[in-house]
Amino acid sequence: MTSEAILADLAQLLQNFQGREYSDTIDRHTRFFGDLGFASIDAVVLGEALERRYGQKLPFPQLLAELAQRGAEDLEVGELVDFLAQHLASSQET
Repeated sequence: MTSEAILADLAQLLQNFQGREYSDTIDRHTRFFGDLGFASIDAVVLGEALERRYGQKLPFPQLLAELAQRGAEDLEVGELVDFLAQHLASSQET
């Protein structure tokens, strides 16, 4: 699955996530907490939704560890797209 396809998939999912509509354009630089108004529980729910959508477990603790290591306070959609592209591609290779 290409990064562009994953971005389009995520944008569609996030436009009305958890009953919260977001009318601005969602792109690689959209921030989950700062722009979309996510709370921690929303991130957990999104992770579960993505695992269902893609039919596999994803190593979200690895992503969170990388964010913590660099002191990030927010996550951009593009970072999640890259993470998903990497792990969805590696699962197809096995």
